[in-house]
Amino acid sequence: MLLSYRIDVNGLRNTSDRAVGRQNGCARLLGLMTTYRLYYDNAYQQNFEARIRSCDPTGPVSTESGARAAWEVLLDQSAFYPTSGGQPFDWGMIGEARILDVREEDDEIVHIVDREVTVGATTGCIDWLRRFDHMQQHTGQHLLSAMFQERYGLPTISFHLGGEINTIDLRGQEPAQDVLSGAQHAANAVIFQDRPVTVRYGTAAELAELGVRKEVDRQGILRAIEIEGADLQPCGGTHVKSTGQIGMILVRRCTKIRQDWRVEFVCGRRAERAASGDYQLLRTVADRLSCAPDEIPGAIDKSAAERDASFKGLRAAMQQLGEARAKLLVQSCAPNEKGIRIIVESMGEENPELLLPLATEIAKNEKCIALLVHEGTGQLVFAQNASAGSDLNAALKQLLGELPGKGGGTKDFVRARLADPSKSGAALEVARQIVSH
Repeated sequence: MLLSYRIDVNGLRNTSDRAVGRQNGCARLLGLMTTYRLYYDNAYQQNFEARIRSCDPTGPVSTESGARAAWEVLLDQSAFYPTSGGQPFDWGMIGEARILDVREEDDEIVHIVDREVTVGATTGCIDWLRRFDHMQQHTGQHLLSAMFQERYGLPTISFHLGGEINTIDLRGQEPAQDVLSGAQHAANAVIFQDRPVTVRYGTAAELAELGVRKEVDRQGILRAIEIEGADLQPCGGTHVKSTGQIGMILVRRCTKIRQDWRVEFVCGRRAERAASGDYQLLRTVADRLSCAPDEIPGAIDKSAAERDASFKGLRAAMQQLGEARAKLLVQSCAPNEKGIRIIVESMGEENPELLLPLATEIAKNEKCIALLVHEGTGQLVFAQNASAGSDLNAALKQLLGELPGKGGGTKDFVRARLADPSKSGAALEVARQIVSH
């Protein structure tokens, strides 16, 4: 029985008296897979030789440029990582064919490519920038998850490696800012120590004895990633040789996701880009606020207070203007044969904030209906005195049946916005005809 083997990316180190003498032999014995996975032995291998076992047409694959014809290719061995365990698939080439997707089906790695290839000898090439980025993010996730669990009792429930941002979902109490910062600091301390990252093979029981972070209920020999003195975790993904190659971890934010807490983070080159982008954004904001970066919070508070004061002043001015203008409009509008005054008003240059107070003031008058629209925004406000006896909500529904838009309200008051503001004049005429009958 194979007991326990510790394998780094460059070779095999025996931790049992019955060791398999070669790294590939160990991986073949452990994997028992039809497609031999080269990345298990060496995640840094960018080019490889293989034999194409089959190439069969499959359904079209969606790409950024649209649906493309595709073929399924099986190799005797492959360095391409398939989407699995939260880590996306590798990009690259098989001969002249471009990889569109890589999937894991039973013991096979299925390569989806953009053209037919011939059965026989071929070469493969990995998109190294994408592969190494994924290695940085994935190893960084192992380390960050270990710090959250070890120091704060927050286990990782799931992991997603995204194109820009990575996430882990933590279970337990909400992690406060000092917890997020503490886990980040502890993880980066391990990174700066440049500790070895190695691979162990063993049964679930053997890994449990070694202190695996998350026990799994699986039979046979398992593959686990060990960060020296920090973490041991079952994983089939690709990882860096040492923590120093992670570069740095930046925790971005934490949000509530159902019963768990989703933590966003970035590692390596992504962390460098994020930190640089953050600083440039701070400089831009500081320049706009005419202050130093460390003075931004106070400047924002001041600007917010000034904005609130200006808004209150604007509302007061709009209220006064609405009252005065309502009197003029009511006085200049003659009642119809039913004694109803229907005041139709289209605003062009005025502030749309005037719509509400003006309509409200008009509706305070007996048997008055206000039909108002703002031409620039397509906003509609209809209001009436209850004595006018119309159903403005029903009128609005009929109007929106003819001219697309969204809105609603009550029998005496409705608000809406037209999908096409240029139809504002037509909307007022339709509304006038509806309430006039």
